[in-house]
Amino acid sequence: MFIPTLDPIKVGQTIAFFRKQKGISQEVLSGLADIGRSHLSAIERGERKPTLETLYRLCSALDVKMSTVVLKLEEIL
Repeated sequence: MFIPTLDPIKVGQTIAFFRKQKGISQEVLSGLADIGRSHLSAIERGERKPTLETLYRLCSALDVKMSTVVLKLEEIL
């Protein structure tokens, strides 16, 4: 039986897309979202998947609805 999973690289690319669209650095976004810069970097590289809480913090810091991020992610999956 096939169980679908999220591709962590695509998740990271999506977060990086919105960060770059806003024109802010990883340092700034990680500070606004109250997560470590190395954690954000690992997420964007696809080495870690964000928890729902972390995704919420990132979206809030980016001033982007979580649903918008999820729709963008679904486009590239």
